[in-house]
Amino acid sequence: MAKLIICADDYAQSAAIDAAILTLIERGVLTATSCMTLSPRWPESAKSLTPPLRKQADVGVHLDFTQFSQTLRCPHALLVLRSLSGTLSKRAVTDNIEQQLDAFENSLGSAPDYVDGHLHVHQLPVIRDCLIKVMQQRYGQLPVAERPWLRISSPPVGSGLKARLIHWLGAQRLKKLAQAAGFRISPLLLGVYDFEGNAAAYQAHWMQWAKQLKQLALTSEPEKELPPVLMCHPARPTQKVDPDDPIAIARMVEWQVLQSADFSAWLGISDIQPVKGQMKDSH
Repeated sequence: MAKLIICADDYAQSAAIDAAILTLIERGVLTATSCMTLSPRWPESAKSLTPPLRKQADVGVHLDFTQFSQTLRCPHALLVLRSLSGTLSKRAVTDNIEQQLDAFENSLGSAPDYVDGHLHVHQLPVIRDCLIKVMQQRYGQLPVAERPWLRISSPPVGSGLKARLIHWLGAQRLKKLAQAAGFRISPLLLGVYDFEGNAAAYQAHWMQWAKQLKQLALTSEPEKELPPVLMCHPARPTQKVDPDDPIAIARMVEWQVLQSADFSAWLGISDIQPVKGQMKDSH
């Protein structure tokens, strides 16, 4: 079977998102979730991430510089421009990263299982260098298998222009930095799409991602690297759509597909095995 880390982003952003993610972890569909630890909801949301749940799924930090960030926050396009031009303050970036890791550890009593980024900001210039330095300082003394792993946002070639742009903004450089520092990485990222369409369209995307996963499985070296990650963004339906969430409708469509018994059956038929990246159960 092809192993796959199925990761839901944006935990603690809203009650509807949290409810969907927790349900899908309990059902064995999701095997990872990325947390927005500067969200006002985080202290309450963290209470649901119990030790038994963390045995079912990796729980990571979803580094945020655009939504709930306190030390440094700006629109995504401006953040990209400032990172590419080298005008981001390394001190402010470092402080922001430290705040998010502190919030995670203070609530859950352990290091995160992994780190990724909201809108993939963790692999932008300046941010990625600060991130690796902070992770070395905080976790470098741990055995390699117990250190947080890093999600590399590198979709397979042929995944479209959006996917190529995500890769171009720093995937290869972050991969090299992480490996040189002794942190494990997920080699590839599936799940990139335009957030448009109905349930049938989202199911069609999964069919394509399954094909890509099988192709990757033929060339990967499982003993040397983590499985690929497939990111998703489910949320339970709500009566009022959040006007500040640009993918609010897509979240509900994803939930419609992921929670269905047909989807769980399809995973088995397609020989896809949802797995964790972090195998230690010492939380």
